[in-house]
Amino acid sequence: MNERIDRAVEALRPQVTELLCKWIRIPSEKQDAQEGAPFGAPLKEMLETALADAAALGFRTRSFDGYAGDAEMGEAGEVMGIVAHLDVVPAGDGWKHDPFGAQLEDGVVYGRGTTDDKGPALAGLMAMKAVQDAGVPLKRRVRLILGCDEECGMEDMAYYRQHADLPAFGFSPDADYPVINTEKGICTIGLSAELPGEAGAEYPVYSVEAGERHNVVPGMAYAQIGCEDLQALQEKITATGYDVTIEPCAPGRVRLVSKGVTGHAAFPYHAKNAAGQLLLCLKEIGAGGGSRAVIERLAETIGMTYDGAGLGIDVRDTVSGELTMNLGVLRINGQSASAALDIRYPVLASAQQICKMIGMRLAEAGLHAELLNDSEPLHVPADSFIVRELLDVYHRVTGKESYPIAIGGGTYSRQLVNTVAFGCNFPGETDLAHQAEENISVDKMMLNIRIFAHAIAALAGK
Repeated sequence: MNERIDRAVEALRPQVTELLCKWIRIPSEKQDAQEGAPFGAPLKEMLETALADAAALGFRTRSFDGYAGDAEMGEAGEVMGIVAHLDVVPAGDGWKHDPFGAQLEDGVVYGRGTTDDKGPALAGLMAMKAVQDAGVPLKRRVRLILGCDEECGMEDMAYYRQHADLPAFGFSPDADYPVINTEKGICTIGLSAELPGEAGAEYPVYSVEAGERHNVVPGMAYAQIGCEDLQALQEKITATGYDVTIEPCAPGRVRLVSKGVTGHAAFPYHAKNAAGQLLLCLKEIGAGGGSRAVIERLAETIGMTYDGAGLGIDVRDTVSGELTMNLGVLRINGQSASAALDIRYPVLASAQQICKMIGMRLAEAGLHAELLNDSEPLHVPADSFIVRELLDVYHRVTGKESYPIAIGGGTYSRQLVNTVAFGCNFPGETDLAHQAEENISVDKMMLNIRIFAHAIAALAGK
């Protein structure tokens, strides 16, 4: 049976390449809602294309009003799910290839969505085809669920849960191998304060701006401050050692530019927070006036750290590891200050308690903390059926060491029961999701399809 599955997978290679390029050429970024297209016309086209391709392969398909769709095979039994998404983040800058050109060079397809998550979604679909072609008898139904809003709030899965019967268990090919059975909780905490004004300060702060999204480490941050002696200010900033430069902007004012390294909030230790660096610089040069207490307190408790120790929330557990924190958005003007913290917290922690502790630590500076949203942690025990079987499949197919892991990111897995993240990034590989020049080799696509096909046979076959 294993050899039949492998032969069936390899026979699909030309079709896999064709369909992958076809899917990548649809620029399925989220746009404003239209009639019958809750996430915009490109995503409607992408979903309709994927479902038409699935139907052509012989699977039963359903569309749920443009929010999501699914393709199913098998006639009886509970449902095993494979849940992936068709929406992509904006292409962004830095590409050498057309991000929606699906250019094939030396066996590699370049384009937005090749790894996150159209390539993995197609791998799930073609794995189902390979199992079908190999004649594997099924005791369970197998369903590929295709969402359209994973990158911007997961409204798609909320709609799908309300309108569809749900799988009993499954996996989401939207992260890493071997198996991710634990995802930390993700909460956003908003900070706010009213300010008395900036008059009378040596370096009054007129504005501070950094970041647009709480789940991105800001790579740049800016402050406009008052300054009468540019040379003296330059000497003070140089003495701090921070990567902050000065730009004249108006009579009696300068613009400070803090340069960091952007990154994903799930991995803040791989980035450099420009907002935190700017706060530390402003504190050391004595800038602030009416905002000085807020600047000092945020610099002291957050700064460029990511473990939450300054806020008293540096907790960890043996299941999911340590808490991480990202200062993703920062705004200060003459009247108010606001910020957004993205926090990935361990399974045994509580977002409510974390917010309470932050509020206590910042209250002295007049800052109020509010829990804006919370996605509770996911943990599927390592000895569960789904985890054990997927670990075994990964080891059998790749020959590599197999073990469960925990991450700070969030996948569709937490939207369904008994569902874990499985693939498609291998240990030691650079994660190209959300990056310029995102790409996947056809060989890697075929290996993913092979792994998924064997997983389907193990989880749903007789």
